[in-house]
Order: sequence, then C-alpha cells, then structure tokens
Amino acid sequence: GWMPGDSPSPGRRSRDRRAAALGRRFLQPGEPRSQQLCERWRLLVSGRVQGVGYRQATLREAQALELGGWVRNCPDGSVEIEAEGPFHSLNDLRLWCERGPVAAQVHRVATTQVPAVGVDWFEIRR
Repeated sequence: GWMPGDSPSPGRRSRDRRAAALGRRFLQPGEPRSQQLCERWRLLVSGRVQGVGYRQATLREAQALELGGWVRNCPDGSVEIEAEGPFHSLNDLRLWCERGPVAAQVHRVATTQVPAVGVDWFEIRR
C-alpha cells in the first residue's frame, strides 16, 4: 500500500525541478572548467567614442572586472572590444560600455559572442 513517504510532496517536487534546472548550469564530471565558465564577447561601440579616453577607461574597467582581451579604435570612428571572462563580468562591461567615460556619447553597443581563446590580460591595441 501507499505510505506518506512513498512519493515526494508537491513542495518537494518543485524543489527537485528547480534543482534539476540549476544543475544544467553546473559542470558535469570531466567537463573543462574554463570552457564552461569563460565566454568571449566582441563589442562594437559607436558614437563619439574616439578622442575622449574611451580605450583607457575601458582598460581600467576591464581590469577591475578581471577580464582578458583588448580594445582598439576602428577607422570608422567606432571602438572595438574583445573581452573574455565570466558572463556576469562581461555583462557588467557591456553595461559600462553603454555609458562609457564622461566625455563619450555612446549611440550603440553591438555585442556578439566569439570563441574564447584563454587570455587573462587586457590591453590597448593600436
């Protein structure tokens, strides 16, 4: 016959579903840690972003967020950034890029994901 402990309670079932959903975010046995936790994004920032200290400010922000990658000016007047690290840090950088330094006037930040390359330093490229 049926006993009270034979099937999970409704509260227990919902906790089990939440745990299963969260489990998809955790590493599986043998899965490389760096691939799971590290992403690389390319950000193309347009507006008045050259001649206003945007690259230097981006360098400081990326270093504070412990991201790897680079920033450079593009011939069309935009600034290109490739940054690598945890999702939350990359998202914080993207949000910062939408404002930029005080003198900048950002019109758009186009973001795409690119393959991670495993760098742990950030630099200004010419």
